[in-house]
Amino acid sequence: MSSSTTPTHRPVSLDELKRAWSAVEAGQFRAGNRSGYSAPVDREAAGTTEWTPTAGERTVVILGCGGAVGASTVAVAAGLAAPHPARVVECCSVSASGLAAASTAELGLDPSGWSLGKRDHLRIERASEVLTEVEDVPAPVEAEHENQLTILDVGWEVGALMNSTSWLGSAVRTADRLIVVTTATVPGLRRLEGALEILAPHRDLERVVVAVRGPRRKKWPRGVDHSAGPRVRRLLAADAVVEIPEDRSLATTGLDSHPVPAPLIATARGLLDPAQLPEPTN
Repeated sequence: MSSSTTPTHRPVSLDELKRAWSAVEAGQFRAGNRSGYSAPVDREAAGTTEWTPTAGERTVVILGCGGAVGASTVAVAAGLAAPHPARVVECCSVSASGLAAASTAELGLDPSGWSLGKRDHLRIERASEVLTEVEDVPAPVEAEHENQLTILDVGWEVGALMNSTSWLGSAVRTADRLIVVTTATVPGLRRLEGALEILAPHRDLERVVVAVRGPRRKKWPRGVDHSAGPRVRRLLAADAVVEIPEDRSLATTGLDSHPVPAPLIATARGLLDPAQLPEPTN
């Protein structure tokens, strides 16, 4: 084959790959979509380095002690339990999202990089790009309502967060409420102890809410209780741990368009501080 007919391929930059993935997430390449390639995210215009809640906006941070502990499920259940207006902002890479199928209506891609969706009265915002560092997480879009409840579903390791100078690390330190989620397993309680140790210099642990997903404590497998460190033992002795019921269907399928179990929503309501919730709007 002559050189004039040999196909050539130019190098593809990381930014181009990220924009292509954003287009896929936004549905630009689905069958029937003729709108073409999505516009690149304008990071400078979006202002991604700092975030300050608007006047009257309440913030709740939900922090998982590891992958697949149910933090995103708790975040959505808490948002559904809260009165309108409420939103969940999933602060992790698109490649780690647990909310990709949680919306029942997609609202499109915001220029700041957030993929927007809705479920009942709850708005869901999730990243549309691959994020490799905490500092890469874009700041949330401005709250739609003056009395907005914003639930930050934080998908990063607690040590990386507390060593970060990003807006997300600051939010973990200053949020109105911090809920730490783990599982009723030996590794789960060990990770919880480690997370509390890291958080202790930054937060009053007596004001941190701990949620443990699994069977009721009376039915925990043998050895789980004994694996708890000193901080977790104090919480258990004070009955300061909220038990999150296990749901087999959610454990298998994850969050999708099916209804979130009512017992889970009722439990999540108890995680929220009524004094910090917005008043329902008509």
